[in-house]
Amino acid sequence: MDPIDFSRSSPGQVLRTPKGYWEFVPDPLPPTIEWSTSLISALGEAERNLGRLASLADALPSPHILVRPFIQREAVLSSRIEGTRASLVDLYHYESAQNSFSEDTSDVREVHNYVRAPDYGLERSKTLPVSLRLIREMHGILMEGVRGEYLTPDEFRRSQNWIGPPGSTIESATIVPPPVDEMHQALDAMEKFIHAPSDIPQLARAGLIHYQFEAIHPFLDGNGRVGRLLVILLLIEWGLISLPFLYLSAFFETHRLDYNDRLLAVSQRGEWEKWLLFFFKGVSSQSLDAITRIERLGQLRTAYRERLRSERAATRLLQTLDVLFERPILNIRQLEAALNVPYRTAQRYIERLEEIGILSEVTGQARNRLYRADEIFQVLDS
Repeated sequence: MDPIDFSRSSPGQVLRTPKGYWEFVPDPLPPTIEWSTSLISALGEAERNLGRLASLADALPSPHILVRPFIQREAVLSSRIEGTRASLVDLYHYESAQNSFSEDTSDVREVHNYVRAPDYGLERSKTLPVSLRLIREMHGILMEGVRGEYLTPDEFRRSQNWIGPPGSTIESATIVPPPVDEMHQALDAMEKFIHAPSDIPQLARAGLIHYQFEAIHPFLDGNGRVGRLLVILLLIEWGLISLPFLYLSAFFETHRLDYNDRLLAVSQRGEWEKWLLFFFKGVSSQSLDAITRIERLGQLRTAYRERLRSERAATRLLQTLDVLFERPILNIRQLEAALNVPYRTAQRYIERLEEIGILSEVTGQARNRLYRADEIFQVLDS
C-alpha cells in the first residue's frame, strides 16, 4: 500500500504503523455527496425498477416458492467472486444427495453455507435488527466447516489483514484495512449510521454502507460475501422490498474489475459518485433481471398447472409442482419429506411428471436417482 495513491479527497486517514507498513482508516459515514444530474437520474431509475420488482413480488400468489431458488443462485455467484468453482448444478446435487459429483466438495460446501447464512439472517432479523451481532452470527454460519473455519468465524478479527492480489504481503498489498482498535471504532460508527435517521435516500445509504463494510474488512475471511448479504438485509429492513429477490452478485461478478476499482477509488480519491453510479446501475440491472426471471417462472407455473388439472391425482401433482419450483433438482426422498407422503407415493408422482416431460432423470443410476425440472432450472441458471 502506497500512501502516494491516496489524495486529499480520500475519505479516511493513511497511517504508518510502528512496523513500517501503511494502513487505511475510513472516516465515519456519511460523506459529503455532490448530487449531480446523472447521479440523481441513476438513483431514480434504480428506485423505479426496484419498486417494480417489489410490487411484482408482493403480487405473487405463492412468493415463498421462488425465494429459495433466488438465494441459491446468489450463493453460487457471490461465492464465485471469491474464487469457488461450484455451479448451481453442483449445489442442487449436494443438497439432494449431500454429495457432489466431484471428489472435492469444499467449494460446494461453501456455497451451501452461503444459502444457510441468509436463511438464518432473514429469520433472525424478525427479532433482531441489522446489527454487528447479526453480522457476526451470519459469518459464523458462512464459515462453518469450510476452508477458513480456523479464521475466527463469528468473531471480528483480532489481527491485521490486507487486501491485494494472490501472493501479496502486507507491505505489497493494495490496501490495508484499519488495525483492530480502529476497526472496532469504525464498526460502531457504521452501526450507528445504519440506525440513525437520515435524509440520504435509502438506496444510497445501502451503497455507502456496503463500501464502508468492505473498507473496514472486519473478518479474516468472508468479508465480500457478508458485505453483499448486508445489502439485501438492509433493503428488507427498510421496507424497500419485502422478499429477498434482489441480489447484486451477478452484476458484481460480471463487472468484477469495475467493482473492485470503484471501491478502491473511493478509498484513494473519494470518488463516491462513480461508486454510487455503479451501485445504482447494479440495483437497476438486477431488479430487471429478477423481474424477467419471476415472470418466466410464473408463466411456466401457470402452463404446468393447466396441464395437470385433468390428471387423476391433480391436487397432489400440483403440490409436487410447487416443490419443483423450490427444488428444481431433487430426489424421491426429498419429495417424500416435502409432501409428507409414503415413499412409493412420491415415486409415483415423480414418474408421472417424468412421463409428461416436466421432469427428467439426470444421474442414470439404478438407485439414488436425481430428477431435474429442466425448464425451471434453465430460467434460474441462464
